[in-house]
Amino acid sequence: MLEAARCIVYRDLLLALRRRTDVATALLFFVIVASLFPLGIGAEPNLLRAIAPGVIWVAALLSTMLSLGRLFAADHADGTLEQLALGAAPLGVVVTAKTLAHWLLSGLPLVLIAPVLAVQYDLPQALYGVLALSLLLGTPVLSMIGAIGAALTLGVRGGGVLLALLVLPLYVPVLIMGAGAVEMAAAGLESGGQLLILGALLVFTAAFAPWAIAAALRISLE
Repeated sequence: MLEAARCIVYRDLLLALRRRTDVATALLFFVIVASLFPLGIGAEPNLLRAIAPGVIWVAALLSTMLSLGRLFAADHADGTLEQLALGAAPLGVVVTAKTLAHWLLSGLPLVLIAPVLAVQYDLPQALYGVLALSLLLGTPVLSMIGAIGAALTLGVRGGGVLLALLVLPLYVPVLIMGAGAVEMAAAGLESGGQLLILGALLVFTAAFAPWAIAAALRISLE
């Protein structure tokens, strides 16, 4: 099963390299959205520092959701998804590997570039680690929750709107905890509580989301 998962991750990463524009679109969206707020609000340092955690997290959330449409759609269109569902590897392992590849392409770059974007908001350097850690814990949760919505709306006309309606309410706790961790650290308070909750959400979704995604895919394929 581990070898099958490794092959799926490698395949998805290789296909993404051949379609670089899809990956670059979500990353550029994140950069543009996070960069527009300082231009629109002005150069008031205190205000920028106050809104930085929320703006960066909202931009990361929307960027992750923007890339969910390609998670299963291409494999469904060419019949690969049906073959994977009928293969020897459990479908839960398959979707875990595909979700991991999605996070490596759409979530990990956000974690790496977020501290650079935080410079625009005059965020203290001491908070860069908390921001990156909150995104490192939170973005995989966003990918796994989004994968459930992507599986449920697979092949549905107007699925993008329905996908947003399904996953956005479930993203709210992750958004609150992620932005709250940075805000607590900025106020000089302990941010470990929010980070621990994000870690607990990550463990919970990693344990149960693959099987929910697999069940949603079987429903969509039928």
